[in-house]
Amino acid sequence: MKLEKRILLFVFLLSVAVSVNAQYPPVETKLDKKIMAFLEDNATNWRDMNVPISDGKALYDIIVKNGYTKAVEIGTSTGHSAIWIAWALSKTGGKLVTIEIDTKRYLEAKANFKKAGVSKYIDARLADAHELVPELEGEYDFVFSDADKYWYKNYFVAMDPKLKVGGCFTAHNTAMRANGIREFLEYVESLSNYETTFDEDSREGISISYKKASK
Repeated sequence: MKLEKRILLFVFLLSVAVSVNAQYPPVETKLDKKIMAFLEDNATNWRDMNVPISDGKALYDIIVKNGYTKAVEIGTSTGHSAIWIAWALSKTGGKLVTIEIDTKRYLEAKANFKKAGVSKYIDARLADAHELVPELEGEYDFVFSDADKYWYKNYFVAMDPKLKVGGCFTAHNTAMRANGIREFLEYVESLSNYETTFDEDSREGISISYKKASK
């Protein structure tokens, strides 16, 4: 290989490496190192309805920026987004309640949480979110909805009274406009006490709705 081609190849590979690493937070602690190593080792294994790395980082940034400590995730799958959320909560001293209806995915997610070192920050529940979400007690400041799209509005309505003013309700796959997503977005964007924007860098779409007032 000629020298010029080798240089171009090196520059390309370096740019790819920089791009990938830029998606991860700074490594400051042993836990950071363990989580990042786990995520990097499994970067190509997150299928089965998991979020991409960039969307996980977006959730992390929202939580850390706002100092959120009480989070709910609706739809765990095998745990990729929950690990990102838990990573952020390890910085704020918080904890995540994550809900999954499928036993196989739930057990795989629990194993992934242990391997990543974030189990202490996660309360994983095997349940039907249609039933559990309305029954959740207490107040929360962050919600990530990534379960059945046709139920998004119902999840929002159930969590709204439990969401603190200043809290944030996020929803995934909002670029799809799948059945139920349009209804959810029209509803949340019509509320005067919420301010809804969208993550411009998310290919699949993340809606970000901040609660400005109780009503």
